[in-house]
Amino acid sequence: MESDALSGRNEKLPTGRLHAAQYILALVLTILLVGLWRLQVLNTDSFRVLAEANRIRKVPVLAPRGKIFDREGRLIVDNYPSVSCFLLREQMQNAAVDLPMIANGLHIPLDQLQATVKRFQHAPKYEPIPVKEDITPDEQAFIEAHRNELPELETLDEQRRLYPPGGFAAHMIGYVGEVSEEMLNDPQYAEYEPGDVVGRSGIEKTYDAILRGRNGSRDVVVDSHGREIGHLGETPAVPGHDLRLTIDLDLQKVAEQALQGHNGAIVAMDPHTGEVLAMVSRPTFDPNAFSVRIKRDEWNQILNDPNHPLLNKAIQAQLAPGSTFKIIMSAAGLQENIAENLHVFCNGGGTYYGQYHKCDARHGDVDINHAIPWSCDTYFYTLADKLGIETIAKYATEFGLGQKTGIDLPEEATGIVPSEEWKMRNYHEKWYAGETISVGIGQGPVTVTPIQLARALSGIASGGVMRRPHLVFADEIPDEQKDEYADMFPGSGEKTVPLDPANWETITDGMAAATMPGGTAAASHMEGIDFAGKTGTAQTVSHDAAAKLGLHGSLTNAWFVGMTPRRNPDIVVVALWEGGAWGKDSAALVAAVVNAYVTKQRKAAGNLVVEPPKPAATDTTSVVPQGEAKPQTGPQSTASLQPAGVQKTAGTL
Repeated sequence: MESDALSGRNEKLPTGRLHAAQYILALVLTILLVGLWRLQVLNTDSFRVLAEANRIRKVPVLAPRGKIFDREGRLIVDNYPSVSCFLLREQMQNAAVDLPMIANGLHIPLDQLQATVKRFQHAPKYEPIPVKEDITPDEQAFIEAHRNELPELETLDEQRRLYPPGGFAAHMIGYVGEVSEEMLNDPQYAEYEPGDVVGRSGIEKTYDAILRGRNGSRDVVVDSHGREIGHLGETPAVPGHDLRLTIDLDLQKVAEQALQGHNGAIVAMDPHTGEVLAMVSRPTFDPNAFSVRIKRDEWNQILNDPNHPLLNKAIQAQLAPGSTFKIIMSAAGLQENIAENLHVFCNGGGTYYGQYHKCDARHGDVDINHAIPWSCDTYFYTLADKLGIETIAKYATEFGLGQKTGIDLPEEATGIVPSEEWKMRNYHEKWYAGETISVGIGQGPVTVTPIQLARALSGIASGGVMRRPHLVFADEIPDEQKDEYADMFPGSGEKTVPLDPANWETITDGMAAATMPGGTAAASHMEGIDFAGKTGTAQTVSHDAAAKLGLHGSLTNAWFVGMTPRRNPDIVVVALWEGGAWGKDSAALVAAVVNAYVTKQRKAAGNLVVEPPKPAATDTTSVVPQGEAKPQTGPQSTASLQPAGVQKTAGTL
């Protein structure tokens, strides 16, 4: 008995331990009570939001892009309804099983689908993965029929771009595509999200902020399988603004048809305002291929095409202007009081600094009044020698060459105006006087773009007044964005180069004579239309070099710049035909556009419709041989001066 009492006393816990256990238990209970209070009282609202998020899905409502119209309100670019499929990774149950089924049902190669999912593996799990765009009705039916097995598949209604077929006006309009990762890292695209559609070239890129609109969203209730069972509310999308271009669809169609089958460009512009009336570049591409994600092999095929179909040659082709440059030379020579008294005897060429330079024909005695319509190389060789490269560069720069025009299209090229400073900067060599001779006929290192040439020559024909070319009317741009767009496209813009009225008349009369019997573009003469212009035929490689390289076919680029009327013209059209034989061949392309313009204007005014342009009667008294093969100039001392990408040229018409 006594031993049992002793054992009970030994098993009794010490008072200190008992108190410690009581304190720990109380602390645990307190923590639990505090946590319960936070859950049920303090954070009620936040946890309610989280709970709602488990059954509420925010579905984006994509804003349709604004439509694009021509100057008369005729539709050029539209939208069409489309359905895209996305993958919600949070709903995916078994990727190894689900992905093959999805690939089969949506007609996607399994490796392509797996690569798409892998590309998004580091993105937030809530971010949807775009799987396929513009899905077909049977693919939509597949998704609906497999909602239980594949709750991760979701569809989204959207509006996609519908461009004119056949690459019509493709370079000018541009195309849209999904915003790239590189673009998302650019502050300019800070408002964009992965998967957003953005303008990638042309008008679509320049005016993307106006065309794109603002996306909305709708909140829907979904069940455990991700199926929509209710609708809570919606933030409507704001459609993008429509855009009216300066383009005239009637002239655009004529220009497209005129250049069909040729590589090159045609640009038509109103010199009074700078409004571009037509713009064509060949070869072209189909921008509809970019509306839905283009396949990699198709993209690589376009990029590797030696004809560069994505290049907008109207603003990016930098080529020797040939004899069209002689109008710049004429303006410089007359303004410097040299050309009006300059008489040159052309016996088929001339020797300058020990180098013989050929002309197209033996023109005999030539003054400025005949030098322009006959396009006498010998006259302009001599004029170039008297002016010197610095004076030539001064006037060429004044008339906007060697710099951007400021047209509202991305990636406009600048061209090249050679000078002493230019050569020293690029080649660390001095300029030699003999190099100036080829520049006088628009050869050597001088290069221009068609839009530069159109602006420069129409500016001279307008008494030196030059406008900034543009494709969108000013009233289409919000006032608060006008300065921003002006800053985006710097260039020579609006400018006036004072010309003596007498010089202005001499030049424009000479250009009009070029389209009359005896002129280099006599075949483009149109009865009843005061049509003026200048041909230009620029060799891309010398005959000797072509023979060594085994090149065949045409080795020239054919230019023509035409306008009506000859002074203060209402329209100027420039045509570049790459591989064309003579400048007079491009004159026919320009004449077609000018005739269409005049016909339309006369119809609108209620006048009689002009007849289509007819070939002028052959002038047997002309001193310019018709159809004569272009002679080659002698070896050039500037062969090492050709900048990268610029081919050696010689001899022009």
